[in-house]
Amino acid sequence: MRKRWQTIVIISLFLGLLVVQNAMAALPFNIQSESALLLETTTGEILVDKNSKKPLPPASITKMMVMLLVMEAVEKGQIKLEDKVIASPEACRMGGSQIWLEPGEEMTVEELMKAVGIVSANDASVALAEYIAGSHEEFVKLMNKRAAELGLKDTKYVNATGLTPDGGGAGNQTTAYDQAILARELLKYPTVLKWTGTWIDSLRGGESFLRNTNNLVRFYEGCDGLKTGYTNEAGYCLVATARRNGVRLVAVVMKAPTSAVRNSEITKLFNYGFSQYKAIKVLNAGQVVGKTKVMKGCDSEVNLVVPEDLLIVLKKEVQTTPEVIARIPPKVRAPLAAGEPVGQIIVKVDGETKVTADLVAANAVAESGFFRFLWQIGKSIIEGFFR
Repeated sequence: MRKRWQTIVIISLFLGLLVVQNAMAALPFNIQSESALLLETTTGEILVDKNSKKPLPPASITKMMVMLLVMEAVEKGQIKLEDKVIASPEACRMGGSQIWLEPGEEMTVEELMKAVGIVSANDASVALAEYIAGSHEEFVKLMNKRAAELGLKDTKYVNATGLTPDGGGAGNQTTAYDQAILARELLKYPTVLKWTGTWIDSLRGGESFLRNTNNLVRFYEGCDGLKTGYTNEAGYCLVATARRNGVRLVAVVMKAPTSAVRNSEITKLFNYGFSQYKAIKVLNAGQVVGKTKVMKGCDSEVNLVVPEDLLIVLKKEVQTTPEVIARIPPKVRAPLAAGEPVGQIIVKVDGETKVTADLVAANAVAESGFFRFLWQIGKSIIEGFFR
């Protein structure tokens, strides 16, 4: 009996090794980084995965959550990019990458976001945290709350910088998978790419020089973000995004041994992803898809258009013609603003929904007066009678 169990254990171990070898063989190329992931943002499909759910310290890629919370606060009207932020002594004490804020110095939210996005400034990150939540500690609570809402199950924040805590203790923790999901959420705010995609800029009227910590912004075509990170504990980390020919990818590497390896492996991931996908334009911006009747309007009907080019992203081997379905209400009520959502456009491939987008009013329609409304009703009755 003992020999039989030993045989079973040996076979199980052998099968386990085969699974590991097959998983490693599935990688399209060698990856030295401890963890890596490649994601196509439209479909959310993961193309490359190496230990993407292994918890690791994130270093300064922590600041993607800071940027997300800032942009969400702007969207909600809680703050403005033009708001002046006064640097506190605590913010100014942050080490590592910084813009050397002085206690009491004023900068706008936008300037601080530029500092975070381009040079990963720790002092700017904490100044933003304090401005939004009142204190660094309260902001960290918001970071963890938002992580939970996004389903980042293996992410925990203890600060807004990614620095190793003074005096030891557990620092921030996340996974490549969680960071890819966070990046996809952050990309809903393309303004962020204005900062993370800038190679060289300045602050303080040109006195403070800024050069992006992400070299791929300059050296990889289409790369416009998002965040680098490095500490002794975390190694070299990078969450990068690039867009080519309508296809946008997010690539993550964590705990790369060197900066050169980090950049090389992100480049490999991007090259592989762009070789696999294509973008197809289904409809042009402003293209009329249909029309609907307008009740109590100065015009009796309004054209419905797509507000921007409608693209779908597919694997290159897919040759199926996309199916376009327009969902248009039979009538709407005035007043209507130009660009106001009225219906929906759905694009399917092989029965699977790939894109859902708004159809909007091509022009404004003002509300009509009472007598014009009566005339419209009468006209509709007469036209119906003679049909």
